[in-house]
Amino acid sequence: MSDVDLPNEQLFIVDWEAYPMRQPFVAKVVVDMCTGGGEPLARASSILEELTGQTPMQSRAKQTVRDFGIRKKEAIAVRVTLRHKKAKEFLEKALKAKEDILLIKNWDDDGNFAFGIAEHINVPGIKYDPQKGIQGMNITVCIERPGYRVKRRRRQRAKVPYRHRLTPEESMVYVKNTFGIEILEKERERTYLF
Repeated sequence: MSDVDLPNEQLFIVDWEAYPMRQPFVAKVVVDMCTGGGEPLARASSILEELTGQTPMQSRAKQTVRDFGIRKKEAIAVRVTLRHKKAKEFLEKALKAKEDILLIKNWDDDGNFAFGIAEHINVPGIKYDPQKGIQGMNITVCIERPGYRVKRRRRQRAKVPYRHRLTPEESMVYVKNTFGIEILEKERERTYLF
């Protein structure tokens, strides 16, 4: 299975060089671990702090789910938002845990992408600690162009015009060139040698 062919790749690169305000960048990286509360939540919080170097925030349940033993407003997950240099550094390590391979289905219509890591010890530089155990995590990456601030500011808020919005294909080209990853249509079949 080979890398996905992006036909407009060279056109995008030429466009970014000619117009720097169209060059995408990593706006933020959100890392979250959902454990369901209690002692595992405290362990997940310490793991996330060790991974990112930031104090995690708690996410609370919106409703009661009896089957899972979750009550409304109970802390069930921890998350961290990384920006600027920290975001890029963490994303490089996280992509190494995925063997520098992502799938087309990881992208949404706005050029953002998300992926999961089954075990946090797959991230380079992290040692296994029996007290903390092994946790999985979800990583969501928001990619924008300069000027997206107009849709979030308080005064004179405006919509980002269609011509300035990021397409998934353009986002893939940016991520592929910046982080040196492979983008595949479907996962490679694993061959096990016994």
